[in-house]
Amino acid sequence: MRLSVPNIPPAVLAASLARPPTLTPRAEAVDRVARFVAPGNVAVLTGAGVSVDSGVKAYRGKDGRYMNPDYKPIFYQQLIEDSPRGHAFRQRYWLRAYIGYAPVNKTEPNPTHYALAALQHAGVVPQLITQNVDGLHHKAIRRVWDPERMAAGMLELHGSIFKVHCKHGHEYGRDVFQEWLSEANPRWRAYLEDMDRQGIQPKTNPDGDVVLENVSYDDYVVPNCPGCLNEGRINNVIKPDFVFFGESISQAVKERSYKTVEDTDRLFVLGTTLATYSAFRLLKHAVDLKKPVLLLNVGPTRADGMPGVEKVEIPTSEILRDVVGAVVGSRARYDPILRDMLLSGVIRPPSYDSPDTEAPVDARSPVPPTTAG
Repeated sequence: MRLSVPNIPPAVLAASLARPPTLTPRAEAVDRVARFVAPGNVAVLTGAGVSVDSGVKAYRGKDGRYMNPDYKPIFYQQLIEDSPRGHAFRQRYWLRAYIGYAPVNKTEPNPTHYALAALQHAGVVPQLITQNVDGLHHKAIRRVWDPERMAAGMLELHGSIFKVHCKHGHEYGRDVFQEWLSEANPRWRAYLEDMDRQGIQPKTNPDGDVVLENVSYDDYVVPNCPGCLNEGRINNVIKPDFVFFGESISQAVKERSYKTVEDTDRLFVLGTTLATYSAFRLLKHAVDLKKPVLLLNVGPTRADGMPGVEKVEIPTSEILRDVVGAVVGSRARYDPILRDMLLSGVIRPPSYDSPDTEAPVDARSPVPPTTAG
């Protein structure tokens, strides 16, 4: 079976490249989005674009094309294969993920995350669905929502980077597993610490995977699952608790995402090309139910030209705070939580071409743990 990374249909991309996007004027964009969300009971669907200002790279650029066509992700069936070949895939994946986890774990919400959190706190957005696994929506609202409330009002469509589980269902926190990887691979722990001292940022994908050069994975140790060892079996088939390329979302998540669209009055989609079908079908479901749909994204998306879908093209960070102000009115001044949210957020967009601050991890640099043979 041939597996490939989801992408925008070629016809849509071709049409977009023939006609470069014209950004919606700022004042018009604020007005259109504010009028759309003001009635309330809005479901929100977000993608990688909302996390870019936090320093998390998106998979696709503003022209809709895959930004790293040479990147070869590990697919689900490769990672879970219980064979020497599968073990080799897990060595490759977990070494790269070990290096890439720290930068993703340290990211902070940007103004878009906080603006959406403000709309949630204000009761305008009862349900938020995100394709992102970075947990930034949760970080933005955790000062006012406890974990139970977050679980009820937020759905991670593709899972989370902060948990792992083995093929027999034993689950662990990602920080715990990171420490196991460090203990099992002391040379790579030292290498990671050296990178941190030098301020080197690896080229990291949204799922925490990094670019590695001149590296052999042969001696990287993937720990066995302690839960399985306690049950008398050896098993190192462990994966992050998010959906890999080639893997389907669970039936429970699919049903809940559909119910979210059904229980709300309108769908606000932002920061996504909708290349993955698990997200695109939610927009289609809303259109089929004759619910208003607004798409806020710069560049082409899979839904371009669809009847029933209104589109605004402008970066979310340029308008969303003002949208919240227009929707909640004076509450933005007298509600201390709203006021604080609208003043919060980092703006640290990733550099796509700065070799001095961000580079592939090269095992030939200062403390080489291993080198290719």
